[in-house]
Amino acid sequence: MAALRSLGRRFLLWCAHEHNDFRIPEISSLAKLFQIELEWIERNEKKPYILVDVESEDDIRKLMSRTMLIRSAYELWGRAKSLEELHSQLKVLPKEFLDRYSGEDKSFRIRIETFCKHLSAKQKIDKIETLNYLPMKGQVQLDDPNVSLAMLEFYGLDPNSIPELPYDLFFGRWVCDGQRHKINKLHLKERKFIGNTSMDAQLSLIMANQALATDNMLIYDPFVGSGSLLVAAAYFGAYVFGTDIDYIMLHGKAKPTRVTQKQRAVDECVAANLSQYNLSSRYLDVIVADSSLPIWRRNFYVDAIVTDPPYGIREATERIGTTKSYTISEEHAKTDRKSVV
Repeated sequence: MAALRSLGRRFLLWCAHEHNDFRIPEISSLAKLFQIELEWIERNEKKPYILVDVESEDDIRKLMSRTMLIRSAYELWGRAKSLEELHSQLKVLPKEFLDRYSGEDKSFRIRIETFCKHLSAKQKIDKIETLNYLPMKGQVQLDDPNVSLAMLEFYGLDPNSIPELPYDLFFGRWVCDGQRHKINKLHLKERKFIGNTSMDAQLSLIMANQALATDNMLIYDPFVGSGSLLVAAAYFGAYVFGTDIDYIMLHGKAKPTRVTQKQRAVDECVAANLSQYNLSSRYLDVIVADSSLPIWRRNFYVDAIVTDPPYGIREATERIGTTKSYTISEEHAKTDRKSVV
């Protein structure tokens, strides 16, 4: 009875199996951003699915319009430990509920998706045919149907010990996909200006989501580097600026990071990255500065600070000034390296 009462409000979030520790924080942040009342029904950072209750499908669509870690969202119709149990649940779905999706004017398709096990096309078809009791009256349409249904099977997390039968089965109506296509759109391979420690596009977008980046916010990165985090925040509508101690990096004069690149292009800089994605209107500026010596007025505020501090591993840590008596060498005096002495 509880399952029937939750129809239309309970959703399965089918996740990408990477950066698992960031799933719950990202969803929580987006729920806060969109002011969504979200109830966690089941969440486990190791498993590829999350169950939530929300007020409406619109709330799920809002979440999915920003998330990088959820592949797809499904309106949950049934969840069971065996195929027989799942069939039993689906056979008692209310007629008035099914009528919304089963009319003659509603084309449909049914897909089988698995985690940690590959099924042949024949095995998938056999499973689909067991659902022939569903009262779907419309035409089958594999591409862009009005209604897309799916059975999702979870076979555990160990690819070296795959069970014959799934541990968990779900059935539901596909609602929408997440925004993982944006990861490729902002991929570093196509980025104009990168450095040794440039944050990859996916993590940058996740961090921007956790910062609640949105239109007209002011976001600051005190260790801006090549500006990956500025690109992500600006992509979501924020105004962005940053500082960095490395004059050479900010001015695109550092040694090229790409193996095939012999020297930097004359226009390589943070501003070029924002311009590449038509985000110049969201870019304020970057300043050469030491984050340990704040340059801001006391009454200066930003909406969020999004940054990836240096750890001195891939790039050496630096600071401005010294307590020792120091004379700039003639070699350094001829270069811009003196800016970080």
